[in-house]
This record gives sequence, C-alpha cells and structure tokens, in this order.
Amino acid sequence: MLSDSPIAAIIPVNDMARAKRFYTETLGLTVTKDSPQDVMLETGGTMIGLYETPYGGQAQHTLASWKVADLDAEMKELRSKGVAFEDYDLPGIKTVDGVVESDDMRGAWFKDSEGNILCVLETRGG
Repeated sequence: MLSDSPIAAIIPVNDMARAKRFYTETLGLTVTKDSPQDVMLETGGTMIGLYETPYGGQAQHTLASWKVADLDAEMKELRSKGVAFEDYDLPGIKTVDGVVESDDMRGAWFKDSEGNILCVLETRGG
C-alpha cells in the first residue's frame, strides 16, 4: 500500500517568499510547483513542500533530514552561504562545533529562514 508511494516532507513557513529564497538559493533545491497554496521543491528524488501559516517555525524538533556522503563538506558549503549550525547539550546528544557523533553516524542541525529545524546526517559503515 503506502510502501510504494512517494512521500514529501511538508514544512510550515511564516513568509513564503523568504522561505522559497532560502530553500532555492541557500540549499540549492529546485522548485517543481509554485502556487498560491504551496511550493514544492525537489531534493534527491523526493519532495519538500512549503506552506504559509502563522505557526511556521514553532516545532522544536527536526522536520527534515538529508543523508549526505560527506558531512564536513556539506557543512562547509552551507556555512559559506550563511547557515549557522546549532549546538546541543542534551541527554544523549552533545554537539561539538555543531556535530554530534556516534558509532554509526555523524549529524548536524540548522534552522531554515523560518526557524524550522533541519538536519544533515552522514552514516558510517554502510
């Protein structure tokens, strides 16, 4: 049933124009649909949808995560475009220079233009 259906992350934003600039110019995603109701962007063969709401940016958890081959290279590129990575010191998650590490992964979190939390993640060993 759903196992064969595509899925999209749907992200609430406060300011559609600002968010669209961030996702296209800063993250390099391609707009595939731009309507008064929503904007759809392609990323790695999947979709991210943006919709405008006064509740955008209020979630305090990760809304989308990209699996990347080289976390350091991705972070360097994103930082060159003004992205700041978050630091966390929570039970089970402590970042150093924006990066959390475990035996099987390395990850880093950043916020979009609206305050939504996004992640880049590198897996280790397959």
